[in-house]
Amino acid sequence: MNTETTGTVEPTLARKLGLFDAAMIVMGGIIGSGIFINSYVVARQVHSPALILGAWAFGGLIALAGAFIYAELAASLPLVGGQYAYLREAYHPAVAFLYGWVLLLVIQTGGMAAVSITFARYFLEATHLPVADWVIATVALAALTAINCFGVRAGSSFQSVLMVLKIIAIVSIVACGITVLKISYLMNPTVSPGGSTDSLIAFGAAMTPVMFAFGGWHTSTFIAGELKEPQRDLARGLLIGVLGVVILYLAINVVYVGALGAVGLAETTTPASKVMNLAMGHWGGILLAMGISVSTLGFLSQGMLTAPRVYFAMARDGLFFKEVARIHPTSRVPVVAVAIQGALAALIAVLGTYEQILNYVVSIDFIAIGLTGTCIFIFRKRLASFSNSGSGALRFKVPGHPVTTIFFVIACWLVVISTIYQYPKNSAFGLLILCAGLPVYLFWSRMKKLG
Repeated sequence: MNTETTGTVEPTLARKLGLFDAAMIVMGGIIGSGIFINSYVVARQVHSPALILGAWAFGGLIALAGAFIYAELAASLPLVGGQYAYLREAYHPAVAFLYGWVLLLVIQTGGMAAVSITFARYFLEATHLPVADWVIATVALAALTAINCFGVRAGSSFQSVLMVLKIIAIVSIVACGITVLKISYLMNPTVSPGGSTDSLIAFGAAMTPVMFAFGGWHTSTFIAGELKEPQRDLARGLLIGVLGVVILYLAINVVYVGALGAVGLAETTTPASKVMNLAMGHWGGILLAMGISVSTLGFLSQGMLTAPRVYFAMARDGLFFKEVARIHPTSRVPVVAVAIQGALAALIAVLGTYEQILNYVVSIDFIAIGLTGTCIFIFRKRLASFSNSGSGALRFKVPGHPVTTIFFVIACWLVVISTIYQYPKNSAFGLLILCAGLPVYLFWSRMKKLG
């Protein structure tokens, strides 16, 4: 199935992005506001510096395994929509549609709404403007929608600038934290109470916020249709971007534990703010608010740049409104898809229901990511049938496959199991939303057959 053209004389997506853009988009999809806050959740589950840092290191290992898998998929199938296309080609259009359905209704849109409110609150903390947070959130989403409608180059350039500022913000926290770091905290051998089984359960619980913090690299595959060399640059961008985030995350968590100790980290819900206040006092808090504002805005920018390409691909497949598949003749961007993403995110931000929606589907994203990992087995099996003709060579292979791939898939689905166990009602509602997409898919399939 060719998702690059429609068979008619129409403008096509502009291939203007390179390796640097890809790496920045990968990092931008991972780093939001979580790394500035969520480390305390890990510390409340495991009470040893070694286990805290071990959880983040293990999460980084899983993320790298995922990056390898998606790099092979990207090199094998550089198609518009990325993960959506992999699920469609490996399994069935219905599977891909259900992923796009939940992405639009909840995962991406609800996530962007939540992050936009987080951005607004930190922005107001730094500026003290006398306006409501939902106003700032809506303005930010509208501005990002407009920027991304101007063209993929404009959206990516803005995203790259914000990503560089994110890196500076994290490096600044690390540098400031070093001035108040205590080696004795890092060397503290305190362990979690209870036996080895209790410790294992606690470590598993700690991995849930870690995995969420590392999630998002897969969204970079959505823009494969706008990379100059998608088979090369997207694969490399995934590896460079994820490795860069792993380094940043480990560095900032070493500072958290070293400056606050395992106990101090568990007692505060704002570890980054605590470290900056220790290092710089009142000004540290203001600078941190500005840094988190930039980071959350960058996350929103990345989401606005990438996710609409999935809805565009769905429409090209005849499974969504045909207007969503239209490309603006000047900007060569699917402006309707971008506008839908911005409008729905703004609506949820105004209504204030984003927190409930996010709780409903925290496991759904990892079901899809784990399932995407299994696509490697299917594509390699298909490729083997062409090996005699010499056309079966892969441009990139997952190191250590199948062990690496199985490790990643199991890790993703363990997060799903853990989430369902902790939030059974919310997870059940999320599954209902997913299942509600089936009759919608049947409707669009029938409409497609009728022409």
